Amino acid sequence: MPNLENLKKQAKQYLRWHRERYYPVAAHIRAALPRFQHLDDNQILESSFKLKDAQELVARQLGFEGWLALRSGAYMNNQSKQTASHPVLSSVSAQLFVSDIKASCEFFTEKLGFVLDFVYGDPPFYGQVVRDNARLALRLVCEPVFVGDIRQREHLLSGSITVDTASEIKRLFLDFQAAGVDFHQTLKKEPWGARNFIVRDPDENLILFAGPAD
Repeated sequence: MPNLENLKKQAKQYLRWHRERYYPVAAHIRAALPRFQHLDDNQILESSFKLKDAQELVARQLGFEGWLALRSGAYMNNQSKQTASHPVLSSVSAQLFVSDIKASCEFFTEKLGFVLDFVYGDPPFYGQVVRDNARLALRLVCEPVFVGDIRQREHLLSGSITVDTASEIKRLFLDFQAAGVDFHQTLKKEPWGARNFIVRDPDENLILFAGPAD
């Protein structure tokens, strides 16, 4: 389990994001806290959300019943998990449609710092790359998936990946820039308080990388 002081900082970060109306935090709150699960993003950001709520969010993400249980090291027992009122989704993976599995894997590992998780098929038609908690599935498709230039015109994203701090999003952008990555949008501060940029992969997939502005 991560250091308790780091978990306290993480809870304060969630609280700050809620106060700043940083939209991606709404999905974390809805997924972890049952009382928010029926609310949309705007309703969650307009709701009361205190430090104790942020601490409970962090605790539940780590599999604890609440902050007190986290502090005492008491895991939720198996029976509690089995009798939960609803299934809990533990992970998500964006799926990108690509024309060359090998070339795509090389792009993500050599340019974006991902690690090859697996490839499947002979010849390969499916694979996955990972970096920390981010996973991208790669699916071979040998014909156009989108009509014309609609992805660029409408800024249609194939994936969205977040980091926790302003320094990380800036460092990530500079790392990608030094690697010669093609950007659909360079680092930009958004009106809702986020700072993000959009990478374009060899198949024109647009992948958003986002973090807090400050």
